[in-house]
Amino acid sequence: MAGFAFRRGAHGPVNDLFSKVTIRHLSFGIHHSSMKVLVIGSGGREHALAWKLRQSPRVEQVFCLPGNGGICQEATCVPGDPKNIEGLLAAAHQIRPDITVVGPELPLSLGLVDEFTRRGLKIFGPTQAAAQLESSKSFAKEFMQRYNIPTAHYAVVTSEDELRKSLGLFATPLVVKADGLAAGKGVVIAQTKEEAAVAGAEMFSGKLLGAPVQRVVLEEFLVGDELSFLVLSDGDRVAPLVASQDHKRIGDGDTGANTGGMGAYSIDSLADPAMVEWLLNHIARPVVAGMKAEGAEYRGILYCGLMMTARGPMVLEFNCRFGDPETQAVLMRLDSDLLEAVEACVEGRVSDGVFKWSADASCCVVVAAGGYPGGYVSGKVIHGLERAAEMKDVKVFHAGTSKRDGQIYTSGGRVLGVTARAPKLQDAIAKAYEAADVIKFDEMYYRKDIGARALKAQK
Repeated sequence: MAGFAFRRGAHGPVNDLFSKVTIRHLSFGIHHSSMKVLVIGSGGREHALAWKLRQSPRVEQVFCLPGNGGICQEATCVPGDPKNIEGLLAAAHQIRPDITVVGPELPLSLGLVDEFTRRGLKIFGPTQAAAQLESSKSFAKEFMQRYNIPTAHYAVVTSEDELRKSLGLFATPLVVKADGLAAGKGVVIAQTKEEAAVAGAEMFSGKLLGAPVQRVVLEEFLVGDELSFLVLSDGDRVAPLVASQDHKRIGDGDTGANTGGMGAYSIDSLADPAMVEWLLNHIARPVVAGMKAEGAEYRGILYCGLMMTARGPMVLEFNCRFGDPETQAVLMRLDSDLLEAVEACVEGRVSDGVFKWSADASCCVVVAAGGYPGGYVSGKVIHGLERAAEMKDVKVFHAGTSKRDGQIYTSGGRVLGVTARAPKLQDAIAKAYEAADVIKFDEMYYRKDIGARALKAQK
């Protein structure tokens, strides 16, 4: 609590009545007990957020719209569509949450934070203008160029003809990105220029993503290790979260199609204190200062997707919310109150001490439906969840699940995020896989090598 501290004696607070009264009346409305929190979304990230927020001693009830088969066991799920702003406003009017936490990117890009704020509803996340850092890759690239933030060389094109002409600026392989939101699937790494031309044409026509895009970004292909570096921002200050590493490809050894993420791990050695300070000074703080200078104050989580190259860290992309499955791995290591951090962000009082982290390692293994990220079948009964839940330092976060008649069924491509924590990474990985092994449903699939490269590097 900013500005106040209470010494505890051998028998509890020095003056219990005074402490309660002081917390309530001297904290300028910051702290309220018996709070109701609304989480927007239905994936593994939202399950992790609801789970962690519920642990706050000040939270009485967590609601989630629409939630899933696992979230409904820990929170009150409310039917609705996260893309329907009017529906979300109506739900908030009915629930009257003390604060709302937005999970997915789409409601942010549609201006949910703006609408809630206009009505005096406290909400965690960036405005529509600030969320352009994720919703428009061309905006993000041009913004980074304006503020000298390290990123790959690029070109923004608006037609197939322009795309073909711009291919001469790049060596192969090169990266082709659809400009808008694509749920992690709007990126093609082209091995040849003809492959890049085809990918771009399919983005413009709508064949690749189901809807045509107006702009395509061509990018230099960067070589190195990816790093997910997230910070909490109140519009002026930033506080870093522990770093994590996602595994985007569907297949072992980082092969096959890109996905929303097949697993993640988090260990302190991913970014030592000197690297964290460099990332804050050269990326996170310049982004927040630049957005403020352009009239789009950035409040919420800023996810910096980085490539650690021979030239130094380079920004691959920004996300304007927690990552999925990185959130599962990161929050597994959080030893402080997530609600306190969220409120500090919304109320403009973020400090370096807003988070306390465990030195433990964590690992999240995503269990997917067979066929994902292509066509897959839903409605499979999931067995073994009770056994996995009994394992120490293991939490199974539900992503694509539903519950009916007391049974949990698959209802998405990424079904579960089996997450574990242990003092050493190898033990966290072993625990996560031990739990994943007891879970069964028809045609389930998961990568067998989450964190394997990190283990190899440690030897």
